[in-house]
Amino acid sequence: MQAQLAQQAHYFDARGVAKRFRHAAIFGALESLGDGETMRFVNDHDPLPLLDQINQRYQGQVRINYQQRDNDAVIIDFTIDVDARGKPNELPEAAKAGGGCGGGGGSCGCSGG
Repeated sequence: MQAQLAQQAHYFDARGVAKRFRHAAIFGALESLGDGETMRFVNDHDPLPLLDQINQRYQGQVRINYQQRDNDAVIIDFTIDVDARGKPNELPEAAKAGGGCGGGGGSCGCSGG
């Protein structure tokens, strides 16, 4: 199943997107997916505030599934599930606490200038 998903996933490597455009680009990519489609997201840090924003913006219709979460890279599969509306994802505790994306504080370091 994992190999099948990897073949069907649409890849989005955020490391190549300018920081100030990352969140807008990610939201645009998510909104271009259809029900059941997956975007495999690659980043250089754990985007905890982004995950919270995704939960709030899409009200649970984007499933979040970590594939890798270490110092080398963070890889997350985002899968569209329109039937899950109103059922938010269980986010890591740091996201619930409003920790920054590598920037500290309440803002996301990946969306700064």
